[in-house]
Amino acid sequence: MPRTPRDTEPMKKIEAIIKPFKLDEVKDALHEIGLQGLTVVEAKGFGRQKGHTELYRGAEYVVDFLPKVKIEVICSDDLAERAVEAITAAARTGRIGDGKIFITEVQDVVRIRTGERGEEAV
Repeated sequence: MPRTPRDTEPMKKIEAIIKPFKLDEVKDALHEIGLQGLTVVEAKGFGRQKGHTELYRGAEYVVDFLPKVKIEVICSDDLAERAVEAITAAARTGRIGDGKIFITEVQDVVRIRTGERGEEAV
């Protein structure tokens, strides 16, 4: 009998915006704690640093949006804090623009191919 959202264990969605060159380190760190699946999206954005000015052929121009990578991971509640710690340690450079991590509750997950729900679908 298929499980309903009320039957599933609590899960978290972790979204991390990081510097692109840190992607491999973060991926490896997540793999080490047992997380196997993740989604990666190329992104552009800015935070407090608000971009920067560059010189091109003698003309100054403002680069408003800086290249970033967004990583999304769904995991069990009990693994979420370890995942956040792994991302933080692997992505940190100590310089402005290291990124942010957002953690939200996930009500349910459904694997399209099999119809599995909850952690089984992750």
